[in-house]
Amino acid sequence: MNEAKKILVVEDESHLAKGLQFNLEREGYIVSLVDNGQSAIELLGEQVFDLMILDIMLPKLNGLEVARRVRKTDLRFPILMLSAKSSDEDRQLGLEAGADDYLTKPFHLPELLLRVKGILRRWEWYKEPVHDQEIFHFGDMWINFINGRAKGSSGEFYLTAKEALLMRLLVSQKDSIVSREELLEKVWGYDPQTETRTVDNFVARLRKYFEKKPQSPRYIITHREKGYEFKS
Repeated sequence: MNEAKKILVVEDESHLAKGLQFNLEREGYIVSLVDNGQSAIELLGEQVFDLMILDIMLPKLNGLEVARRVRKTDLRFPILMLSAKSSDEDRQLGLEAGADDYLTKPFHLPELLLRVKGILRRWEWYKEPVHDQEIFHFGDMWINFINGRAKGSSGEFYLTAKEALLMRLLVSQKDSIVSREELLEKVWGYDPQTETRTVDNFVARLRKYFEKKPQSPRYIITHREKGYEFKS
């Protein structure tokens, strides 16, 4: 039997926090509640969780800053961000701060539960080792999949969480074609039928990091109408 997943809910609206706790525990999760960002950071330093559900508008330390602090030390820890703000700009801010997913209030409970399951499923995949070493070397470059630090064609930098997930999936299946559908499902959790250029845009970004000639890539190869391949 699988061990119950531990979820930290960071929400200052008491009725919403208690409702989330009740329904998540009905699904078999172990839930802890805090009502401000500073307490969230402190508890994350004391206990191990599998997922954090994080409101943006919080006292003491807002959710965006909490996410940024978490990402400085842990690229992979799953974060589902909640917000009353629904604009594309607000969603982008949340994702750039390090959220794996973003849900607008008010939300439907079944959708939140599905998002939680999807994030945890991708997290289980991401925890599988790529190889014996967490630092993957190719050419004179490398990627540390623990903290996101990398060395590209122009020097050292940090990958975002989504960039690292995408690169990791390509590397884990090197010399094989990975479809856009699989990339969307495992990295973003989208319905594989979703029409989007998200993958293409992220691949273009990775090529700028790691290809000396992005227009004639050596490592990240496009297979028209099939997907992408990382060539070792």
